[in-house]
Amino acid sequence: MFAAVARRLMLRLWQASVRRARLALRVLPVLVVLGTTANAEILSARYDDPTTRYAHGVLGDAVEYGALILKVAANDDQSFRKSLTLRFTLPETRVFEDLEPRLADLDGDGLPEVIVIETDASLGASLAIYDETGKIAATPFIGRSNRWLAPLGAADLDGDGKIELAYIDRPHLVKTLRVWRFDSGKLVHVADKSGLTNHRIGQDFISGGIRVCGAGPEIVTASGDWSRVMISTLEGARITSRDAGPFKGPKSLQDALACKS
Repeated sequence: MFAAVARRLMLRLWQASVRRARLALRVLPVLVVLGTTANAEILSARYDDPTTRYAHGVLGDAVEYGALILKVAANDDQSFRKSLTLRFTLPETRVFEDLEPRLADLDGDGLPEVIVIETDASLGASLAIYDETGKIAATPFIGRSNRWLAPLGAADLDGDGKIELAYIDRPHLVKTLRVWRFDSGKLVHVADKSGLTNHRIGQDFISGGIRVCGAGPEIVTASGDWSRVMISTLEGARITSRDAGPFKGPKSLQDALACKS
């Protein structure tokens, strides 16, 4: 489970120095040695190469990212544990339109994968999954420029032993909760529910998420008009939602995630 936390204000403060350092960052050594990344463990993930080439500004500014940096640990051919830095750079037509990468074990092997928002300049956003080899799965791009999605989390939402990923498709327009299952290395569409949202244009944070309050994983969002707190569950191929009380600001969803409503 995860709830994305804003880093945008900090980025604005040191953006200028980061830009001056970009040339040096581009020559950061990427230590990929044949055989060393098998069964590698991803220790951390971050975005790099801030860019303004995609000026959507949905998260409050025009700065997005062109690269994903992974810190991993792996055994070499002599079974020595080594720390590696892996860099995945997007083509100029794409960006990571996101706050921060999210780590979650999606295939049940005890090691995390990385969940990101990857956006195409012409086709809009998609939810993508990376591991130490690069991108391994993704939802289709929304299909139009300046169209975005806001992740909610990853969990076994229906108790079948497989992990589902939830996000709001176009939280300012379509306001639809979509659930996909990570199955055999692919993302398989499971269910949708309209009338829900978790982000307002310009906010430098994403609201809601997935909680576990004793009755299995539940998805926390606002109603489409931001008047109510909504709790949704996945049952087979159907999402059901219930009203958990009035929305009175971001704390309403934080309290719901903390099982206070």
